[in-house]
Amino acid sequence: MSRAFSSEVGSGSREENASEKESPAAEITEDGFLGGQLRLRQPRSGHRAGHDAILLAAATPARSGERVVDLGSGVGAAGLAVARRVSGIDLVLVEIDPGLAELARNNAAANAIKAEVVILDVEAGAAAFDDAGLGPDSADVVLMNPPFNDSTRHRASPDGMRERAHVATATTLAAWVHAARRILKSNGQLAMVWRADEIADVLAALDRGFGSLEILPVHGEATSPAIRILVRATKGGRAPTRLHAALLLKEESGVPNKWVQEILAGRGELPLARR
Repeated sequence: MSRAFSSEVGSGSREENASEKESPAAEITEDGFLGGQLRLRQPRSGHRAGHDAILLAAATPARSGERVVDLGSGVGAAGLAVARRVSGIDLVLVEIDPGLAELARNNAAANAIKAEVVILDVEAGAAAFDDAGLGPDSADVVLMNPPFNDSTRHRASPDGMRERAHVATATTLAAWVHAARRILKSNGQLAMVWRADEIADVLAALDRGFGSLEILPVHGEATSPAIRILVRATKGGRAPTRLHAALLLKEESGVPNKWVQEILAGRGELPLARR
């Protein structure tokens, strides 16, 4: 389960019958992403897919024919967005919450995207991954949007799902990176999003087993510090780290960045996706 930068992206939100049981929430909505190219059903409260998932998808360096694993997929937003951009990938969506996993499965089918959905705790041991068909050296690309809010600074949510989707423990980052490293093939690619003010923790977590880092800072506004970092890393990579020019969600004038709007509309990719 991953958390979102914004509560909702796109248009066409449609509230469903509150009696539906396939979602862990009492109500679900149907929302448009990628300019309407992707329609996703998701809980009205709790975890909501947003900018983070779509930007992560646009930063994922997937190629046709590769096995792409989305760790903590939620309702499948990031992984399905990658599949919409890159046809022919072998997509696996990994989610701990059965209700969200069922929504991810239904979302894949509704969008005519072939995807395997696995109910699994990302922090589980190697045996659990093996049982799920995600053994060592089995993935070409991993993308992940882990919980990253500090529990000591984050106001607890009464919604248990939302809390689990947003708040990291002391071991979250290391455990998720370790899981990605274990299932990736040599020279496999990891794409992830994390808080910009904890970039040192990201670099430390990736120091074992990963290299050739590419980092893209994301700023909400031109005059404000970065709020997110998008990171691409190569298992066993040895190239120097590259820091890309900042991605601004809003220009200095306060208007939305046109390039970002193109990305969110499914009409482009970020530099980290190119290899």
